[in-house]
Amino acid sequence: MSVTVRVPAKVNVRLAVGAARPDGFHDLANVFLAVGLYDEVTAAPADTLRVTCTGPDAAQVPLDATNLAARAAVALAERHGISPDVHLHIAKDIPVAGGMAGGSADGAAALVACDALWSTGASQDELLAICAELGSDVPFSLIGGAALGVGRGEQLTPIEVGGTFHWVFAVADGGLSTPAVYGEFDRLTAGTQVPEPTASPALLAALRKGDTTALADALGNDLQAAALSLRPSLAGTLAAGTAAGALAALVSGSGPTTAFLAADADAARTIADALAASGTCRSARVAVSPAPGATVR
Repeated sequence: MSVTVRVPAKVNVRLAVGAARPDGFHDLANVFLAVGLYDEVTAAPADTLRVTCTGPDAAQVPLDATNLAARAAVALAERHGISPDVHLHIAKDIPVAGGMAGGSADGAAALVACDALWSTGASQDELLAICAELGSDVPFSLIGGAALGVGRGEQLTPIEVGGTFHWVFAVADGGLSTPAVYGEFDRLTAGTQVPEPTASPALLAALRKGDTTALADALGNDLQAAALSLRPSLAGTLAAGTAAGALAALVSGSGPTTAFLAADADAARTIADALAASGTCRSARVAVSPAPGATVR
């Protein structure tokens, strides 16, 4: 017997970042939107905890106890007094270390898969609590759709989405360390008054209405300057996608994946083709949003 769970990537359509807190984290107003690029995690009985991975950049995925999928299995097992003996196989399609929450997605998927495999009967509140312990982006990977995350991003309020949005994601060579990007944000904002993070009412209204043009006008990422400082070549990718007709372009989360909002499916394919031919990225992927959260297949 095995259980397979599909889980989406995310894009931050608005990532507002406050000043560093005493604990080193930052208060956020983080508007998540799940997009149709997916990993699948399969949980199967085993004699011990084991993680394997296949797919693009699988060699970059840690297969030890630091993997969020493994940590999720251990956390659920500890709560229910059982041994985390499970083989977790990750079929990877979300870019690795790309600012699209691929690792967090795998943690949420493993949690749902192990809950089903072990028949632990955990409530969604229990699963969300474990997700919040694992990392700031993991709870959203569980619920999908769209949500506003505050605190470290783990305190979620679902957001209604009134239509379908078309995206292109340009995958860069190599990754960017999220802690390094936040560190660069702190360096760039040192000595300035960093405003309290808030979600734009115009952006939330654009999501509710399914208004692509209004969403394009309201997108924003406070980490973008830091990501560009650490990886200046991303500016060329953003420019190439914009020149190809994207309504808006931004770094996804802490990067280095860049996201381009397209008017429709045809425009998205045109932008993806142009980015692939531009030499400014490794590949370009088309996806739509919103997408459901972690779901048993």
